[in-house]
Amino acid sequence: MTGTGVTGTGVTGTGVAGVTGVTRGFTGRARAADRDPRLPPGQYDARDSWPVLSAEVTPELPPADWSFRIEGLVADAQTWSWDEAHALPAASYEGDIHCVTSWSKFGVRFGGVSLDTFLDAAGPLPTATHAVAYSHTGYTANLPLEDLTGGRAWIVWEYDGEPLPPEHGGPARLIVPHLYFWKSAKWIAGITLLDHDAPGFWEQNGYHHRGNPWEEQRYSGD
Repeated sequence: MTGTGVTGTGVTGTGVAGVTGVTRGFTGRARAADRDPRLPPGQYDARDSWPVLSAEVTPELPPADWSFRIEGLVADAQTWSWDEAHALPAASYEGDIHCVTSWSKFGVRFGGVSLDTFLDAAGPLPTATHAVAYSHTGYTANLPLEDLTGGRAWIVWEYDGEPLPPEHGGPARLIVPHLYFWKSAKWIAGITLLDHDAPGFWEQNGYHHRGNPWEEQRYSGD
């Protein structure tokens, strides 16, 4: 899913016409896990594949038109252009990702900037506890602020040393790899900090508010 994540993340997406309920597993089909210790419960190893799952049409978004903003409960709201974001200290994530549709992918490599760098520039206020990530397409995903800090989230524009493909969220996406990938919003435009939880697109349509794969937090009530 995309976050439009599902991203991943992931799942991301703006509203989808006709979405009135939840089909368990979104569009995916679970396969038996081989009990690799890296696999959360109910997941299978996608190996060389990286399924494309989005709740919206992939936008045409040139890097020159991309921007990223931190706003809401911050001391100083900030916006970065493509060039300004690339001028920040580089950071990378190497590890695994897990989609709510039951696939996991091991040993991925993303390059970009730690989200901590952007947040430090904006200065979250003490009252900020949650965040809503939103895409240039309008998709939203909610996250506890603690899931975005401490080296746990990145804004990325490279995958395996190459530009991130548009169908996977390029020119840039959020990744929060310790959560199901729908939280990793594709085509990321910004993050709004709040003092309360505000469900995003998939959360409003029956998905779990947090999405921890190791606890199988796939759907509301899990």
